[in-house]
Amino acid sequence: MDEEDGRARRPAGEQLALVRAAASGGPRARPRTWRGAALAPQLPVARVLVAKGLVHLDRLFDYAVPAAMDAEAQPGVRVRVRFGARQRDGRREGGGLINGFVVERRADSDFPGVLAPLAQVLSTERVLDPGLLALCRAVADRYAGALADVVQLAVPPRMARAERQPSAPPPGPPPDPGAGPGGWARYPHGSAFLDALTRGDAPRAVWTALPGPGWPDELARALATTLAAGRGALAVLPDGRAAARVDAALTALLGAGHHVLLTADAGPEARYRRWLAVSRGAVRCVVGTRAAMFAPVRGLGLAAIWDDGDEAHRDDRAPHPHARDVLVLRATQEGAALLLGGHAHTAEAAQLVESGWARPLAAGRDTVRATAPLIRTVGGGDEARDPAARSARLPSLAWQALREGLARGPVLVQVPRRGYAPRLACARCRAPARCGRCHGPLAAVGPDEALRCGWCGTEAPGWHCEECGGGRLRAVVVGARRTAEELGRAFPAVPVRTSGRDQVLDTVPDRPALVVSTPGAEPVPEGPGYAAALLLDGWALLGRPDLRSGEEALRRWLNAAALVRPHGEGGTAVVLAEPTLRPVQSLVRWDPAGHAVRELADRAALGFPPVSRMAAVSGPPEAVGALLAAVRLPPDAEVLGPVPLPVTEPGRPRRTGEPPPGERWERALVRVPPGSGGPLAAALKTAQAARLARHDGAPAWVRVDPPDIG
Repeated sequence: MDEEDGRARRPAGEQLALVRAAASGGPRARPRTWRGAALAPQLPVARVLVAKGLVHLDRLFDYAVPAAMDAEAQPGVRVRVRFGARQRDGRREGGGLINGFVVERRADSDFPGVLAPLAQVLSTERVLDPGLLALCRAVADRYAGALADVVQLAVPPRMARAERQPSAPPPGPPPDPGAGPGGWARYPHGSAFLDALTRGDAPRAVWTALPGPGWPDELARALATTLAAGRGALAVLPDGRAAARVDAALTALLGAGHHVLLTADAGPEARYRRWLAVSRGAVRCVVGTRAAMFAPVRGLGLAAIWDDGDEAHRDDRAPHPHARDVLVLRATQEGAALLLGGHAHTAEAAQLVESGWARPLAAGRDTVRATAPLIRTVGGGDEARDPAARSARLPSLAWQALREGLARGPVLVQVPRRGYAPRLACARCRAPARCGRCHGPLAAVGPDEALRCGWCGTEAPGWHCEECGGGRLRAVVVGARRTAEELGRAFPAVPVRTSGRDQVLDTVPDRPALVVSTPGAEPVPEGPGYAAALLLDGWALLGRPDLRSGEEALRRWLNAAALVRPHGEGGTAVVLAEPTLRPVQSLVRWDPAGHAVRELADRAALGFPPVSRMAAVSGPPEAVGALLAAVRLPPDAEVLGPVPLPVTEPGRPRRTGEPPPGERWERALVRVPPGSGGPLAAALKTAQAARLARHDGAPAWVRVDPPDIG
């Protein structure tokens, strides 16, 4: 039966208790509980979503409700049920207990066989309400995933002690965020956007935030305005540091107790306690990271996302939903406003504007020029003074910016790669330095430490080149640690601080210092901003074999340069990349929206997302071929490939969707025009479920909207 109406038929071998005919005498059965135990007098059937994330089991299952569980087994609660057992000669064999959620209580079941009873009600907390269930179902349908997988992303693990504690209500009605639009006055349509939120309208905007430290206050004001209008508000940030900035701004605006912060840093129990406060309706405003996209905010009036191009917004667990897409679904389903903001623009944001679904919300060019730093590149004049300007890693322009910036305050140095020297080559023949055990790339982890393989971690103290026998090495890629070391030698009187994966700095004081950071880990300066910024090794970002390489490079540069003081206060950012390239020119003009529009046009000409929808089918060649042969694709679908995937070398860390070490996989892309994404996902899910149910050979791996289209 159709999963949408929750009527899935179960095999007779998966039922446990006896059934008797319904009073109507029809084919449906009314269950009795196991061994004659009393049955719930009203609605004795519970329709349960079991926590089994397999697409061929992606349906609801009926269970009998014992009278002892009648009051507790309400829709939305967690239960334990017996699943996967077999019945032989009237006796039950095998099967184990598994968690699930009661979705519905019914008077009868469509299955005229035997129904297993609920084994246990784990909690009376109704954590899966109808609105959240509908959202999870929509996300599963969009991404060809299993509903149980999406619910696992949406509902946090249970913490019994947190459930026993009542959720404190807010200290009173949310205060008015204050007279005037605050920082939104800098945008021509900023006040109108806030006025629409005050009226309870549902405006949808793509917000190009001005450079500088003001965006957390502006986002907080939009949330507070929505809350003061009597509706709920939700903001999703890419990391805990950004969420903490908005949390602080919202607390300063409204005071404590009117919102919660949902991030992993809080710990499982505290995070679940805050989530329960939202689920119970005690709090109606949420600021959080990716998982907060599912937060069950009551009466949602505004869904906001900051920096939607950050890959942290895409969940690495199946079915890999992106927070931007989830919030667009929520805004549509719940009639809420949407605010998609950032210093940069994605092609997806440009498409929302071009289609008319959202409106642009940006400042005028004069305001942009007044708030942005001066962006400099290595051009013709620099080459005349410094012939090695284009080839040198730090040309004279970079050294000049460093010296002048350090005279006024801290200077940011952005390095795309972490580590010391993550890629090495033979100094004589330039052959890559490889590990003798797994052939992975050798890396220098420090100035006085032995070489180490980047894949298996094996040390190589006596390395010699396999091609020419040479024993000297050169750095092909220089990481943040070595950059900090070199700059420390060049400026011995200036402190050097590093911020990266191993240690991320939240802030830096407003005094001269060199701050070497990898992208996304840049500390926020405590004063008016960095005096200067140096954006190194642009080739490393622009040269990636990825559809989004230019967009991603510009996003990282804009986020770093936005921390620099305005040009009128001496702020300068130097980008070391080919100055004629589109992302570099867009950075110089500070025109992220224009770059996104041109990117969207290029992708439309090539039929690439987001203008089209794509799905990747990968796996062993026979599995990919079998799935493509079985699937009934929409008439306008186009299959590209399959093509071989690179073999995963032994010892190398395996990423999601890559073949196991030594196995040969293929990948095919299936492309459809706008409007056919839903039918494509449904067709792939149906074919995948049929193959898994029949145990028809090795499974293929299906991913809708794959991020790695090269």
